[in-house]
Amino acid sequence: MNTTPHAPKDADQAERPTRRERARAATIEEIKQTALQLMREHGTTDLRFSDIAREMGMTAPALYRYFSDRDELLTELIVDAYDDLGTTVADAREKLPRDDLSGRFLAVSQAYREWAKREPQQFALIFGLPVPGYVAPEEGPTTEAARRAMWQLKSLFSEAAASGQLRRPLIQDVDDAVAACVMFDEDAGDPSLRPLPEDTFQACMHSWATLHGFVSLETYGHFDFVPPEARDALFTSAVRLAATAAGFPWPTDGALS
Repeated sequence: MNTTPHAPKDADQAERPTRRERARAATIEEIKQTALQLMREHGTTDLRFSDIAREMGMTAPALYRYFSDRDELLTELIVDAYDDLGTTVADAREKLPRDDLSGRFLAVSQAYREWAKREPQQFALIFGLPVPGYVAPEEGPTTEAARRAMWQLKSLFSEAAASGQLRRPLIQDVDDAVAACVMFDEDAGDPSLRPLPEDTFQACMHSWATLHGFVSLETYGHFDFVPPEARDALFTSAVRLAATAAGFPWPTDGALS
């Protein structure tokens, strides 16, 4: 009789997904990619399980083994989109040193723009018209994912303010209703970042509105009458306008133009 004790399982091996779990994860990913493909082809963010099932060679009831309904699938797609955007923006920002305020501001803006052009379906899911009949879970995963993504821009302002290089914004009077929205200390980001002054918080919102407005017009084809080189120049000048109004230093030698 062999009395040799069994060697303990390696921790990584014990946590490794089973074949069934891997197959399920792969099917879920295929469902999500098929949904995005159909959005791209049909030019809409609305989804029908029957269309996804037909494209995948499945029956519609089979999809319910992976998602309880269409809204659960849309929720996962929206969370994926916010997380992808947040990662893209953060990666672009962190390629530059923290003391390069204007460079980081431009990098964040360009990453936001390029992501929207590269992922128009995901952009439409989180920033386009609401999907008919879809109701996001209240204070659920989509809300948390949105906060994580938007924190990337907010943290840029917090870091700039903490460095002492951020000037007072051009618009310094803040309505009480806007002042009541200052909740940076409750963000899910870096807790070491200090809350922003009310006027800088407002400037951050102005900057995002300017950036998002340009990107939305471009993504939905409203700038197609402008040549690509001119759009690039207009975008850079719009970013410079937003940054300057917010109090960010901007090179005067055209280094970022």
